[in-house]
Amino acid sequence: MPTKVPHTDVLMTVMGSPHESDLITSALRLAQSLLEGGAAVQIWACGYATMLTQQGLGQSKPRNLAEWSTEYPSMAALVQGMLTAFPDRLHWYACRFCSDDRGAIAHIPEVPLRAPAKFAEHVAAADKTLYLGVM
Repeated sequence: MPTKVPHTDVLMTVMGSPHESDLITSALRLAQSLLEGGAAVQIWACGYATMLTQQGLGQSKPRNLAEWSTEYPSMAALVQGMLTAFPDRLHWYACRFCSDDRGAIAHIPEVPLRAPAKFAEHVAAADKTLYLGVM
């Protein structure tokens, strides 16, 4: 069954460095600001950014030796929280090819895999497209 890509105001494509690690917070803050302003946003994770939504990350990061008693959410938990907070206006996708190529096959349930050939459908469904990272 074909997947209909919902219309969004912005498509953010996150690829590789620095968007494969904790440095993605700039992209997440931008997405959150757009969402809080009423925009609809889709995020397409490509390259190593597909590692951000792996179930294996769990709900929290390993303990920080400097702040042993403080719990920090994992990147997957942050994404899950944002998807829960904005269920009709935030859509997160992971590139199937990049996921398979990196062994990132166990994404959180809210993140569907999409074939790279479908990327054009996502661009067409968005009013604006931002590319963040390297190609």
